[in-house]
Amino acid sequence: MRITRVLGATLLALGLAAGPAAADSSPSPSASDDGKAPTRAGTSFRTATEIEQGQQATASGSTGDYLYWSFPADAGQRPTVKATVKLPETHGTQTWQIDVYDGLRRRQSCQYGAATRAAAQGASLVELACVLRTVRAWSEPWANDPLPGTYYVRLTVVDLGSSDLGQPVSTEVRVDCKDIGGAAAVDGSLAEPLVPGVAVKSEAKEDGSKSAVLSSIEPDDGWSSGWWSDRWVWTAVGGLLAALAGIGGYALTRGSGRPSRVPSNV
Repeated sequence: MRITRVLGATLLALGLAAGPAAADSSPSPSASDDGKAPTRAGTSFRTATEIEQGQQATASGSTGDYLYWSFPADAGQRPTVKATVKLPETHGTQTWQIDVYDGLRRRQSCQYGAATRAAAQGASLVELACVLRTVRAWSEPWANDPLPGTYYVRLTVVDLGSSDLGQPVSTEVRVDCKDIGGAAAVDGSLAEPLVPGVAVKSEAKEDGSKSAVLSSIEPDDGWSSGWWSDRWVWTAVGGLLAALAGIGGYALTRGSGRPSRVPSNV
């Protein structure tokens, strides 16, 4: 009975201690639009319009244009990019596509979602979505894993009739990130996130001079160090429970001591 009460109290304490850690791993509320959302898009990687997670950006353009946005993604996050293209009243069949590139400008594949979609003749809009793989804190140089840093979204039409080229369209782009937590944690981290101008920023730290950084966007709570995750909490909880189970098993199997039928002088 004493062992049972001790185990029960310990499990209750562990549940209370692990509760906040589990809550911390849940996705944070998306940032609401406060009237400062971008209303234009860039035309290349270097001129990509910066947007924050949870912010809906809009832009006007023409069919045939390449529209670029950029956003930050940190380790343990799974970005979801959604785009809506509002088409003119009269048009033929068109095929639109969104591509997502990481800080090294490597195209990242979508886990799921319709990154390429055809709009039938006369359709008013086309909706696209791309759910990326979870961003890793570290990866092998030869791997194509998504890494922390700036990500680029490119939206363009890939198939249309020549008569539709140059027609005006309006677009909406939104990026949301889900925090996966310790389930996607890996050992190791990058020295710096893959953002434009990070080399210039590192040199400025060494000589004390100030230099311009090409990208200023980062997650709301800053870039993570890459070594901490809620996996450490659950590892510690699992080890403690294993130790308690061993103590309890020993107490239950060792018996009550010397049997009464055995003479004391033996």
